[in-house]
Amino acid sequence: MKKSFKLFLAAAFLVTEFFIVALPLMITSAKADGHPIQAITHAGFGGGTDVTTRMMLLRTRRYLKQDMQLVNKKGGGGAASMDYMMTLPADGQHTLTWTTGHAVSMALGKTKVKLSDMQPLARGTDDPQLFVVNCKNDIKDAKKFISAQKSKSLKYGTTHVGGIDDVSAIAFTKKGKLTDPTIVPYKGVGPIKTNLIKGDIDVGVLNLGEAVTEIEDGTLCVSVVLASNRMEKLSNVPTATELGIPVVLSTVRGFVTRKGVPADRKKQLEDAMIKAMEHKYFQSFLTDIGLDSTSVVGADEWGKQMEVMLAEMTAQLKALGYIN
Repeated sequence: MKKSFKLFLAAAFLVTEFFIVALPLMITSAKADGHPIQAITHAGFGGGTDVTTRMMLLRTRRYLKQDMQLVNKKGGGGAASMDYMMTLPADGQHTLTWTTGHAVSMALGKTKVKLSDMQPLARGTDDPQLFVVNCKNDIKDAKKFISAQKSKSLKYGTTHVGGIDDVSAIAFTKKGKLTDPTIVPYKGVGPIKTNLIKGDIDVGVLNLGEAVTEIEDGTLCVSVVLASNRMEKLSNVPTATELGIPVVLSTVRGFVTRKGVPADRKKQLEDAMIKAMEHKYFQSFLTDIGLDSTSVVGADEWGKQMEVMLAEMTAQLKALGYIN
């Protein structure tokens, strides 16, 4: 799971806000309702999924007038959390934070849970994949980037293998009819940036928050963004779709509940989440990690993205040989 110092700061902010804002509410709501909503996650404290979930529930619990209790179910890259959700009644007393990692686990068959078993509620973060290069390299220009990969394989630095990063590289290559990339996996973001600067790899597959310091100081440049629209903070960088290569992939975190939850309760959860994530607390969190208000969308758009994400993951993991 990708992490950054800014996520650490957000986690520290959460602790402060908990005692100032959330603790009095939790005490009040616990008295009013003996059954808090379970906010299920699969990640440990301080990671992107954990912080995003906590930031969401800070205000959502207020709007619902009901406590929300974080429940961690680790294992299987999110498979255990989905399996656990399916053991709960469809009464609207739980949410699950669904991420890119869950799409990978579903594609690999680590769980029998299907998208049709879930009801989307809202998306919290949408962090597009970026192809980042050394600013001294002329492939910082998107058209030169594509031209270079038509004639030779480029070395792509990724975090591990069999995840969103190498899927991004493969999908871009296949749909652009380019030369297959050479995937160079690392155990974290730091080595990717170091080796980009040294010139040992050509491209780093990163998110904005992970490289914003180097981008701002002119050490690293973004050639291509794998988003539907240009990013506000990278308005001069084209999307892959603009370049004629229809690939849209992001590190996403959003919320779902079980299929079968009554429509009025599902709408209540969705509305409360949207209102909470439009609040200044959550919006400040988005700004701190390099994102903006466009990350937050409702159930319809979020559900469509989940479908696209799973389909893309399945297709490209097959291309990588992870699925027969």
